[in-house]
Amino acid sequence: MSVKSVIQSVVTGHLTSARREASLRAKAEAARQKTGAAHVVRYFHQVDDPYSHLAVQALEQVAARYEIELVPHLVGPPADWAAPERAKLVAYARLDAARLASAAGLSFTDPGGQPEPVALEEAQRRLAGALGSPGWVSLAREIGDHLWSGRPIGEGPAAEAGAAIAAGEAARASLGHFMSGMIQYGGEWYWGFDRLHYLEARLEALGARRFGGAPGPVYAPPLVPSGGGRKAGAELHWYLSFRSPYTYIAAERVKALADAYGAELKLRFVLPMVMRGLPVPRAKQMYFTLDTAREARRAGVPFGRIADPVGRPVERGYSLLPWARTEGRGFEFVLAFMRAVWANGVDAGSDAGLCRIVEAAGLDWGAARGLIGNDDWRAEAEANRAEMMAMGLWGVPCVRVGDVAAWGQDRLWVAEAALKALPEGNQ
Repeated sequence: MSVKSVIQSVVTGHLTSARREASLRAKAEAARQKTGAAHVVRYFHQVDDPYSHLAVQALEQVAARYEIELVPHLVGPPADWAAPERAKLVAYARLDAARLASAAGLSFTDPGGQPEPVALEEAQRRLAGALGSPGWVSLAREIGDHLWSGRPIGEGPAAEAGAAIAAGEAARASLGHFMSGMIQYGGEWYWGFDRLHYLEARLEALGARRFGGAPGPVYAPPLVPSGGGRKAGAELHWYLSFRSPYTYIAAERVKALADAYGAELKLRFVLPMVMRGLPVPRAKQMYFTLDTAREARRAGVPFGRIADPVGRPVERGYSLLPWARTEGRGFEFVLAFMRAVWANGVDAGSDAGLCRIVEAAGLDWGAARGLIGNDDWRAEAEANRAEMMAMGLWGVPCVRVGDVAAWGQDRLWVAEAALKALPEGNQ
């Protein structure tokens, strides 16, 4: 392994470590106590973002449970570099938010399209006029209910929204983020409803729960699988990329899900986004890496000593994957490759590193060496990408059961629900 790879893995191991996270949290709390400040939670709300609508519903409950000072900001949609497939993102967000709302007991139904511009502008003006008021989050939830259901927004104090949105986006940028529906507390970011339980655990540990506040988090995302039972002819399609840390931390849970229902696991590998010409800027990559580390700890998956496999290492790995599959060790090779590059700092671009991966998967290095670098896999990767895009998805990991597809390592419960709905097979 090269000196560069060793240094990179040591640095990323430190940046993603639980020790560093605890240290940063302790420093933030010490600074708060020194000044006597409240527990200030900043929230960045995009009015026509379904995830933001879920977030305000949850934050309304969090504000009732914890002694926090909630500071809301209005923002517009993410920049183009943060949403490279904007039309797909917008449509999928509505579908995904509707699923999540149903699972978590929140309010959102996909109306099949975005709010009308006139209604959106009125909603923005109303919320801009209420910024700073103590009931803002409840008003945002109420206005969101009206906006997404097509009902009139109603009368009330209003202000020019453009200036408020520009100020919110500037504040978000100064704190180092770019997405909507984001929550920030003490230097750490939480993506909306999905990551809110981490903030609640942190506030709980700081003794910020109000007297008589409801116990437990508003919502704890399931890790799955929760059940099982053989299903007739079941297939679980897993769209993966060797350069996706979220794909890696989902791997063992995807396999466990397939096994729990007797489903055949289909390995649908695609080229990484950056190798398909889609931008992944440093700020985006950094947040996703830190978020993956947090999610990996929750799932009990080793993560952090990273040897980025972008480019040649990914291609070398993909050149061996079809062969590993014919040897009956396809999943084992996928897991070995990703664990090596995302947890153990192994340089998959070197023969020594790839040999280590191949042998960890239970495969023969001598047989593998002559296959490295072939292009036979490219047509399959492109077919997988085209199918994924046709489903309205563009990034990984994705899972599909029949016609039901979902994006994200935290949406495996969607695939499990689809598996449960299949007819029982022979035991």
